[in-house]
Amino acid sequence: MSIKPDYWIRARALEGMIEPFCDRMVRTEADKGVISYGLSSFGYDLRCAREWKIFVNAFNTVVDPKNFDSSSFVDFEGDEIIIPPNSFVLARSVEYMKIPDNVMVIALGKSTYARVGIVANVTPLEPGWEGHVTLEFSNTTPLPAKMYANEGCVQLLFFEGERPEVTYRDRKGKYQGQTGVTLPRL
Repeated sequence: MSIKPDYWIRARALEGMIEPFCDRMVRTEADKGVISYGLSSFGYDLRCAREWKIFVNAFNTVVDPKNFDSSSFVDFEGDEIIIPPNSFVLARSVEYMKIPDNVMVIALGKSTYARVGIVANVTPLEPGWEGHVTLEFSNTTPLPAKMYANEGCVQLLFFEGERPEVTYRDRKGKYQGQTGVTLPRL
């Protein structure tokens, strides 16, 4: 009888929750120059897709989650994005997530970006939620900052517990099944 390593067991548990799923950390010599993504020791690193919303102050709008004005950002599609100084972008994950009813996920910023002043907002993914993750990044520096599509941008940490009485799916949460970069909803 062979015993499967713990790493393999974790990888099998995440399959079905993440699509597409990468069962290894992409950062080997062959992948040189890539900001790592995929299965890590204690989590999973998501990638940014090529869709971005860059916040700009061209029309002196107020960012209001109850009355969101789309003139406060510019849509951009590309493999690289320049975030203006002291500005903010929205992106989405390449991966589509299906969170089980007994799992809570927290998305945290990767240190590679944090070390150049790009901060990812901490984002919870609730039990029963599914969709592309809308990701939020701030450039905290007085300089333009670059990010890359199809490379690692946030790390997911998974917490297993008891199934809550009501899941995100049960209460028909407003962001359930979202695709693309999703703006605030009421």
